[in-house]
Parts: sequence; structure tokens; C-alpha cells
Amino acid sequence: MKRLPSISAAVFAALLAAAGIASAQSGGTPPQASAIFAGGCFWCVEADFDKVNGVISTTSGYIGGRAANPTYNQVVSGTTGHTEAVEIVYDPSKVTFAKLLDVFWRNHDPLAKNRQFCDAGEQYRAGIFYRDDEQKKLAEETRKTVQMKFAPRIVHTEVTQATTFYKAEEYHQDYYKKNPVRYNLYRFNCGRDQRLKDLWGAPDKSS
Repeated sequence: MKRLPSISAAVFAALLAAAGIASAQSGGTPPQASAIFAGGCFWCVEADFDKVNGVISTTSGYIGGRAANPTYNQVVSGTTGHTEAVEIVYDPSKVTFAKLLDVFWRNHDPLAKNRQFCDAGEQYRAGIFYRDDEQKKLAEETRKTVQMKFAPRIVHTEVTQATTFYKAEEYHQDYYKKNPVRYNLYRFNCGRDQRLKDLWGAPDKSS
């Protein structure tokens, strides 16, 4: 049988890079890709995605606005055009972007315009901020599916090309771990989980 030529490590790394995936290092670092989602309060979005197998890290921040290096106070004033978002770094050998999209849709209210749950304003608008054509294609396909599910009601979640993602202040990172009592009270009082149950049914336990 004719033997196929082997692919060198350098060529394999280049192929991964072309696909937007960082190659594994000799020390065992897993391949990495990233996604950016906005689903209201970034504390809650972080908490939801940290539960997903294959997610390596989550970072709260701001995207989609006009000002450079915005602060939290500027963003929540609603004057910069940014929305609270989370950058998710994940291992594509363990979880796909399509799976992350499914988690995203089921953890926000796509029928809400310029708000999420008890937080109102453009700075809480929901969105998928794609980084390449494949992410855009999958995001638009899932948006159409969700629109059909809720028709004739309108899905307001945007699908937008990612611009600069600005990391939020350190006290916002892993807020749900640092301040569990305050976080859980906030989430409960906002009615987030009840609204999600009304929209999507019981939480998906397969992540």
C-alpha cells in the first residue's frame, strides 16, 4: 500500500493557525480558539460558560463601542456604545463553536431589545461578535433558527463582526466566585433563571 506523506509539525501548526486555532505546545497546552458573546450582565455570562466542558477561560469586558479603553462607569452610562461581553477561550477538540452558540442562546433573552432581565440600556444588548467567516455563518444560521422558534416575535440579538475587546476591571473578573452571596442575590432578584426557564424550558445539563 502506498504510504501517505507525513505532515511536519510546522505545516500542521500553520494549518491550525489558518483555522484560527492556536497549536498545542510541547508542554501539553491544548489547542485554543476564542468567541465573544454579550448576554447582559457579564458576571452571569462568565458563570454560565465556566460550566461548559472544554472552556479554558472567560474574561469580562466591553465591545462594540466608540471610545478606546472604556471604564465600567463610562460603559454603564450608556454613552460609549459598548455592551458588556465575555471573551471565551476554549479547546476546539473538546467543545465546538456550534455548541457554545447553543449555550449562549439558552442563557440569554433574545426577545429583549437593549436590555437583559433587570438591566436596561444599550450597554446590556445581546450579541454574537464573530471573528471569522465560519463563526459568522454559524451565528447567522442559529439566529434564523431561533427567530423561527419565537416568530412572530422579533429576535433582537445582533450578529456583528468583532471589534476591539476591552478587558473589564479586575474586580469584575470571576465576580461570581469572589462575591458569591451578592452575585446570587443579584441573579435571583433579576429573575434571570426564571425567565430563561420560561423561554427555553429546563436547563440543558449536557454541557
